[in-house]
Amino acid sequence: MKSELDVYPYSKLVEDGSTHWDGVRNYQARNFMRDDMKVGDKVLFYHSNCTPPHIAGVAEISKEGYPDFTSWDAKSKYFDEKSTPDSPRWFMVDIAPVAAFQEILSLEDLKNTPELEGMPLLRKGQRLSVQPVDEHHFNIIMEMAKN
Repeated sequence: MKSELDVYPYSKLVEDGSTHWDGVRNYQARNFMRDDMKVGDKVLFYHSNCTPPHIAGVAEISKEGYPDFTSWDAKSKYFDEKSTPDSPRWFMVDIAPVAAFQEILSLEDLKNTPELEGMPLLRKGQRLSVQPVDEHHFNIIMEMAKN
């Protein structure tokens, strides 16, 4: 899951204890949250639009997909007039922190790790704010984070 460092950093998640992951307005990312993420699933928390872009830590799903109520709020930047409580268009999940990495894992570090070849984040043109990470790649990243 990607968040901009100046919008919602991992440290804020730790401070808050949990948060809802709202504002996702891409159908594929929405489907991952709505259909695939289950309570207890681990999430890599990635900071984008910073130097360097990096994984800051691990969170976990604490509540499975439910309608994104920000899409119904006309004052919200995430408002969508086509989404209603009776026919929600967008979904979100809740996450909670698990562990901050002692040292960030930069995008460059990830790209320079041959074992991570094929990971969606490392493919050209991948811009989804929510994307799957298979267990093999997740385990490699967790090993890298121990160093």
